Amino acid sequence: MEMARERQAPVAIDIHRAGQQLFHAALPGSAPDNDAWIARKRRVVERYNSASYLVGARHRAKGTTFEASSRLDPDTYAAHGGSFPITVEGAGVIGAVTVSGLPQLEDHKMVVEALETFLTHK
Repeated sequence: MEMARERQAPVAIDIHRAGQQLFHAALPGSAPDNDAWIARKRRVVERYNSASYLVGARHRAKGTTFEASSRLDPDTYAAHGGSFPITVEGAGVIGAVTVSGLPQLEDHKMVVEALETFLTHK
Protein backbone atom coordinates (compact mmCIF):
# COMPACT_ATOMS: atom_id res chain seq x y z
CA MET A 1 0.00 0.00 0.00
CA GLU A 2 2.90 2.33 0.70
CA MET A 3 4.01 2.05 -2.92
CA ALA A 4 0.55 3.00 -4.19
CA ARG A 5 0.34 5.92 -1.76
CA GLU A 6 3.78 7.22 -2.72
CA ARG A 7 2.75 7.13 -6.38
CA GLN A 8 -0.65 8.63 -5.60
CA ALA A 9 -2.16 5.75 -7.53
CA PRO A 10 -5.98 5.83 -7.57
CA VAL A 11 -6.30 2.15 -6.73
CA ALA A 12 -8.09 -0.28 -4.49
CA ILE A 13 -5.95 -3.08 -3.03
CA ASP A 14 -7.23 -6.40 -1.73
CA ILE A 15 -5.74 -9.53 -0.18
CA HIS A 16 -7.83 -12.68 0.10
CA ARG A 17 -7.03 -16.10 1.54
CA ALA A 18 -9.33 -19.09 1.14
CA GLY A 19 -12.38 -16.93 0.57
CA GLN A 20 -11.65 -14.55 3.46
CA GLN A 21 -10.75 -10.92 2.93
CA LEU A 22 -7.62 -10.20 4.98
CA PHE A 23 -6.92 -6.66 3.78
CA HIS A 24 -8.66 -3.99 1.73
CA ALA A 25 -7.74 -0.37 1.03
CA ALA A 26 -9.42 2.13 -1.25
CA LEU A 27 -7.01 4.97 -1.93
CA PRO A 28 -8.09 8.45 -3.04
CA GLY A 29 -9.28 8.40 -6.63
CA SER A 30 -10.47 4.80 -6.52
CA ALA A 31 -14.17 4.03 -6.91
CA PRO A 32 -16.66 1.33 -5.86
CA ASP A 33 -16.31 -0.11 -9.38
CA ASN A 34 -12.73 -1.06 -8.49
CA ASP A 35 -14.08 -3.46 -5.86
CA ALA A 36 -16.17 -5.21 -8.52
CA TRP A 37 -13.10 -5.50 -10.77
CA ILE A 38 -11.10 -6.90 -7.84
CA ALA A 39 -13.68 -9.63 -7.25
CA ARG A 40 -13.84 -10.57 -10.95
CA LYS A 41 -10.03 -10.71 -11.36
CA ARG A 42 -9.59 -12.62 -8.08
CA ARG A 43 -12.08 -15.28 -9.24
CA VAL A 44 -9.88 -15.89 -12.31
CA VAL A 45 -6.88 -16.49 -10.04
CA GLU A 46 -8.92 -18.82 -7.83
CA ARG A 47 -10.21 -20.80 -10.82
CA TYR A 48 -6.98 -21.02 -12.87
CA ASN A 49 -4.30 -20.75 -10.13
CA SER A 50 -2.50 -18.21 -12.33
CA ALA A 51 -2.22 -14.44 -12.51
CA SER A 52 -5.29 -12.87 -14.09
CA TYR A 53 -3.11 -11.07 -16.65
CA LEU A 54 -1.42 -14.35 -17.66
CA VAL A 55 -4.78 -16.07 -18.14
CA GLY A 56 -5.93 -13.28 -20.46
CA ALA A 57 -2.60 -13.29 -22.32
CA ARG A 58 -2.83 -17.04 -22.93
CA HIS A 59 -6.20 -16.59 -24.61
CA ARG A 60 -4.96 -13.64 -26.69
CA ALA A 61 -1.95 -15.73 -27.80
CA LYS A 62 -4.41 -18.26 -29.19
CA GLY A 63 -6.08 -15.54 -31.24
CA THR A 64 -9.18 -15.32 -29.06
CA THR A 65 -10.33 -13.64 -25.90
CA PHE A 66 -10.96 -14.98 -22.44
CA GLU A 67 -14.57 -13.86 -22.68
CA ALA A 68 -15.17 -15.71 -25.97
CA SER A 69 -13.35 -18.93 -25.22
CA SER A 70 -13.87 -19.48 -21.48
CA ARG A 71 -17.66 -19.22 -21.68
CA LEU A 72 -17.62 -17.86 -18.13
CA ASP A 73 -19.89 -14.99 -17.12
CA PRO A 74 -17.95 -11.73 -17.72
CA ASP A 75 -19.86 -10.16 -14.82
CA THR A 76 -18.24 -12.76 -12.56
CA TYR A 77 -14.78 -13.32 -14.14
CA ALA A 78 -12.28 -10.87 -15.69
CA ALA A 79 -8.94 -12.04 -17.07
CA HIS A 80 -7.47 -8.55 -16.84
CA GLY A 81 -4.23 -7.68 -15.12
CA GLY A 82 -4.05 -6.98 -11.44
CA SER A 83 -4.62 -10.19 -9.50
CA PHE A 84 -1.73 -12.44 -8.55
CA PRO A 85 -1.84 -15.80 -6.76
CA ILE A 86 -0.33 -16.24 -3.31
CA THR A 87 1.41 -19.59 -3.45
CA VAL A 88 2.85 -21.47 -0.48
CA GLU A 89 5.25 -24.34 -1.04
CA GLY A 90 3.51 -27.59 -0.23
CA ALA A 91 0.07 -25.94 -0.11
CA GLY A 92 -0.29 -24.45 -3.59
CA VAL A 93 -2.33 -21.33 -4.25
CA ILE A 94 -3.88 -20.16 -0.99
CA GLY A 95 -5.10 -16.71 -1.97
CA ALA A 96 -4.64 -13.64 -4.13
CA VAL A 97 -3.36 -10.08 -4.01
CA THR A 98 -5.33 -7.78 -6.29
CA VAL A 99 -5.04 -4.16 -7.45
CA SER A 100 -7.61 -2.26 -9.50
CA GLY A 101 -7.67 1.31 -10.76
CA LEU A 102 -4.92 1.57 -13.37
CA PRO A 103 -4.73 0.14 -16.89
CA GLN A 104 -4.51 -3.65 -16.60
CA LEU A 105 -0.78 -3.96 -17.32
CA GLU A 106 -0.04 -1.26 -14.73
CA ASP A 107 -2.24 -3.02 -12.15
CA HIS A 108 -0.31 -6.23 -12.85
CA LYS A 109 3.08 -4.52 -12.61
CA MET A 110 2.17 -2.87 -9.31
CA VAL A 111 1.21 -6.20 -7.72
CA VAL A 112 4.36 -7.92 -9.00
CA GLU A 113 6.62 -5.09 -7.84
CA ALA A 114 5.00 -5.00 -4.40
CA LEU A 115 5.36 -8.78 -3.99
CA GLU A 116 9.00 -8.66 -5.14
CA THR A 117 9.72 -5.88 -2.63
CA PHE A 118 7.98 -7.80 0.16
CA LEU A 119 9.84 -11.03 -0.59
CA THR A 120 13.18 -9.23 -0.82
CA HIS A 121 12.73 -7.57 2.56
CA LYS A 122 11.35 -10.46 4.61
